[in-house]
Amino acid sequence: MPEIAVIGGSGLYNLEGLTDIREEKVETPFGAPSDSVMIGKMGDREIAFLPRHGRGHLYLPSEVPYKANIYALKKLGVKYIVAVTAVGSLKEGIKPGEFVIPDQIFDRTKGIRPSTFFEKGLVGHVAVADPYCKELSVEVYKAAVETGVDVHKGGTYVCIEGPTFSTRAESHSYRHFGFDIIGMTGIPEAKLAREAEIAYANISLVTDYDVWHTEDVSVEVVLKTMSENISKAKKILEALLPKLNIKKECSCHTAAKYAIQTSKNTVDKNIVKKLEHIVGKYFN
Repeated sequence: MPEIAVIGGSGLYNLEGLTDIREEKVETPFGAPSDSVMIGKMGDREIAFLPRHGRGHLYLPSEVPYKANIYALKKLGVKYIVAVTAVGSLKEGIKPGEFVIPDQIFDRTKGIRPSTFFEKGLVGHVAVADPYCKELSVEVYKAAVETGVDVHKGGTYVCIEGPTFSTRAESHSYRHFGFDIIGMTGIPEAKLAREAEIAYANISLVTDYDVWHTEDVSVEVVLKTMSENISKAKKILEALLPKLNIKKECSCHTAAKYAIQTSKNTVDKNIVKKLEHIVGKYFN
């Protein structure tokens, strides 16, 4: 049973270093995930890998089946997720080719992405003040430093709807608010992982300066930077995953303990069954 999973973003469609690979087609109440979940060994440890956009990059940011992805990993027994995303930089000091391990996220999507597992008949409010697991993020940061990557610890990721990139006016406004990086897939993935009580950390790979910068951005340069970033990200994961300490439970694993507001006497039992792998332990 894999306790650690990697969600791969743009350009990361497989995880090198995995052996004895098998593929699992996981059924969920929310349909199929983006792809089959690849499970293999890295050292003595089982690791799950799921490409966010599917192999071949099939899903727009708003079309990614986020709920199915997180539910599938939870159903497989995953307790830790390291998510990899491509982002643009909103700060001069965060350069293309560098990495950021964000500690905050700001939602600028338009409400069209299902962003909670709770629904009518089962009301829950999970605290998400710190959307990324602090302990896991530290381990990811240390692995990045160990591999010699230029990496920034902390920062705010603003998530936009996409698939188009920002206008210059939008980009400048995000800088005015003090955001550090900009991407399209951080929401609702981080929030759903918290509801599912999975420790979640992000590795943001900076490909460009977005459109606020005077430096021209070309597709050719972005793709070259992305390719180089993916190679570096794989090295981080190879350094991190085999030795990640997963013996200690963290607060992420009980994030929904006091979240459920609906009385057990009135809760819709069909929804509890549907969300068995998310909230089932609180109704046993």
